[in-house]
Amino acid sequence: MRCLPSGRLLAGSLLTLALCLAGCKDQANGGGSGARDQIAVVGSSTVYPFTTAVAEAFVADNPDARSPVIESTGTGAGMKLFCAGIGAGHPDIEDASRRMKRSEYAACEAHGVGPVLEIQIGIDGIAFAEGKNGPGMRLTPADLYRALAATPFGKPNRAKTWRDVNPALPATPIQVYGPPATSGTRDALAELILTRGCDAIDPRARLLARTKPDAHRALCTRVREDGAYVDAGENDNLIVQKLSANPDAIGVFGYSYLEHNADTVNGVAINSVLPTYDAIANGRYPGSRPLYLYVKKGHLRAIPGLDTFLRLYAAAWGPGGPLVRRGLIAAPAAVRAASAAVIANETPLNPADLPS
Repeated sequence: MRCLPSGRLLAGSLLTLALCLAGCKDQANGGGSGARDQIAVVGSSTVYPFTTAVAEAFVADNPDARSPVIESTGTGAGMKLFCAGIGAGHPDIEDASRRMKRSEYAACEAHGVGPVLEIQIGIDGIAFAEGKNGPGMRLTPADLYRALAATPFGKPNRAKTWRDVNPALPATPIQVYGPPATSGTRDALAELILTRGCDAIDPRARLLARTKPDAHRALCTRVREDGAYVDAGENDNLIVQKLSANPDAIGVFGYSYLEHNADTVNGVAINSVLPTYDAIANGRYPGSRPLYLYVKKGHLRAIPGLDTFLRLYAAAWGPGGPLVRRGLIAAPAAVRAASAAVIANETPLNPADLPS
């Protein structure tokens, strides 16, 4: 029985994949031969181009292998799919632009997913960008908090223009195209930029962080919903197109999309630091963040080529490697060595190390 179509499935097709596989023997559950013979990946739109690059190399090196199925679902939505179960009807790998949360690992355990490998593949930056004909914005985390938070200082956000946020900025409407709530990029925006700006200017914020974490999170990270922030979905290329059409808009996406579209968009400096490879790699740019793969250990023997795919990933993520040429920031040597050891030894993560 041929269970999967060749090539890449479009977003939303994992349900079709699961239904199709229902009639197959499930090798990942010990059901014997005839199981799925394609690697299945879900998750982050930021990690997506790097995983597709490794998939291309995998097929080139293994002409008889079927092309991996890779879906850009967003990190949060991908975690739900990844942790929904073990076996051929469920994905093997989760691309993630943030670490797995303890609650997500608990969901994995509840559904029998079992040991999970955590592999940091490199570093990325949450890049803010504008069109080539933009005003040359220079922002701070405090500016972005005042512009995008739903209730800065505990009051509804009434700012209409950037000048309302900061007198030194232009009197152009606040319009920011960014990722949805299911995206790891949105989580990182909240953690690395909005929370930093909130804590810097609201005297109550740090006290709330210690005494009422949920209230602190609502104050600092809930994004306004009146049109100033536009949820552009998981299609970062669409944000690039919108910036080209609207010189007053700002976009938020992973650094690789900025690098690959340098002919049409410019990076926006945050705290006077532009989002460049070196600034992200050395941590000077405020939006630097690690990128991960999560892999089901129980699938490593069951899904043909999965272990080979991971080794190809490790061979490609170093400085000067093909993933860096695609826009990945290479992690420090010690991090790369530790991740390669996780792959080689199939070492599962310790859930006690995960953030809450």
